[in-house]
Amino acid sequence: MLTKIFKVFKRILLSFFMLYGYNVLTPSAALIPINIFTVLVLALFEIPGLLFLIVIRLFVF
Repeated sequence: MLTKIFKVFKRILLSFFMLYGYNVLTPSAALIPINIFTVLVLALFEIPGLLFLIVIRLFVF
């Protein structure tokens, strides 16, 4: 039980840092806000989720 909680916490923390790293490396026009929705999308889908958020940010907004 404790290992599952640790894995979920680790994925959420890794997702947060992945978003932060993306926002540091990109220009200000392509920033993705760090909120609970984007962190959960990254925690569930990892790299494809990040690509999905980038595509939505560039084409929709």
